[in-house]
Amino acid sequence: MTTENLSLPLVDLRSDTVTRPTPAMLAAMLAAPVGDDVYEEDPTVRRLEEMAATRFGLEAGLFCPSGTMTNQIAIKAHTEPLSEVICEQTAHVYLWEVGGIAFHSGASVALLPGERGRLTAEQVEAAVRPENVHYPITRLVCLENTHNRGGGSCYALADLRAISEVAQRHGLARHLDGARIFNALVATGQRSEEYGKLFDSISVCLSKGLGAPVGSVLLGSAAFIQRCKRIRKVMGGGWRQAGYLAAAGIYALENNVERLADDHRRAARLAEVLRQQSYVAEVLNPETNLVIFRLHEAAPAAKFLATLEQQGIRASSFGPQWIRFVTHLDVDDAGLARVEAALAGIS
Repeated sequence: MTTENLSLPLVDLRSDTVTRPTPAMLAAMLAAPVGDDVYEEDPTVRRLEEMAATRFGLEAGLFCPSGTMTNQIAIKAHTEPLSEVICEQTAHVYLWEVGGIAFHSGASVALLPGERGRLTAEQVEAAVRPENVHYPITRLVCLENTHNRGGGSCYALADLRAISEVAQRHGLARHLDGARIFNALVATGQRSEEYGKLFDSISVCLSKGLGAPVGSVLLGSAAFIQRCKRIRKVMGGGWRQAGYLAAAGIYALENNVERLADDHRRAARLAEVLRQQSYVAEVLNPETNLVIFRLHEAAPAAKFLATLEQQGIRASSFGPQWIRFVTHLDVDDAGLARVEAALAGIS
């Protein structure tokens, strides 16, 4: 049986990138005033960039097609060939951006083992290279919050401050891959303005839990963003009438941030149900909207995923015997109930 034969709607837990614009978001997109953004004449793009920057206490923003692009633009702007980037060994900028640090920036990477993706100030301090002609020059510290491979784990603000202090003491730039930063803010109660004091640049995704169809905003100082515009251009990321997409981002920032708490609640419920199943060996405690769990060897992951697929439920493999569920605005309580029933019915 395939999902096409099912009368029930698909429950897609593969990622929060699968969300589709709501009617209200589509209406905002259709009503957007637009212009040519390469000429810096799109008022809706300008509004989105200013809105996002203001939220984080930074001067300017740059609207881009993806979080991969905003991350890679920032890394290139902060580094030069023969320099080095410090990041956690499972960081998105290293694992899932096609080797972009090497390709775009010609930089080395110092990979550190974190606790569910989170580094400590002591680790960062120890990774800073001494002056030696044999070594690359440490230039940048890149953190990820929430951390994808860590199961949506969040940094404590005190830990971020400590890492920021180390970076500043050594003259290192500080970049935050904040693809799901609003999940972290909602889960911890932290204030976005604090982040602008801790990082030189921040990448913010609009197309995950916030529900926009596409786009990320890179934030930083006015001078930094001006430099990044040239890098975006050479990567082919110049927009024309991008205001239609920017309007979705504006709608998302104005309407879809607080509701992330619903995704977190549903993720916590899924984790609770999974812990009750005999075929589940381990469940990482979900801090936000990502639920990562490991199946016993007697329960092959491929069979588990196929069984869910037959019931109109999709999930992602996350390594040998590891599965990821991601809750989002297109998974409501009725969908959650279907997943619970399906999990309970697997032997």
